[in-house]
Amino acid sequence: MIRPSLFALTFAAAASALPAQAPPAGTTTPFVVEYYYTAQWGHADEFIRLFKKNHFPVLKRRMEQGDILQITAQAPRFHATEDGRWDYRVTIVWKNADVLHEPFPDTELKKLFPDQETFQREEQRRFEILRAHWDVPVVTVDLTK
Repeated sequence: MIRPSLFALTFAAAASALPAQAPPAGTTTPFVVEYYYTAQWGHADEFIRLFKKNHFPVLKRRMEQGDILQITAQAPRFHATEDGRWDYRVTIVWKNADVLHEPFPDTELKKLFPDQETFQREEQRRFEILRAHWDVPVVTVDLTK
């Protein structure tokens, strides 16, 4: 079962109290989202291996299509408390808020992964070992104003 951490729930509650800062639909403004992943203890390496094998090619294809402007990934250098722990943060700069919700075509997925049975099995495994996952849309704060 995927459960958000206490931090994610607290952040979500605090964020909902703030004025909405997401760009309006149809805008050309880039839309940045940080995706956090926490794997079960001892499975972080397996998770990132499967992510790179099965999900990163989809993201790269979306970048080739112009939907994504930038993809970066980080891992914490040191450990944290269990309720604040995350293993990987993938930051994606989407072309705009609309493309984020556009589905990836099945035909493209089958081109990238002709062996759909293996792909489906490995994606299932990637989510089985995931302990928590949350997405945080972020905006730049101008500290000079």
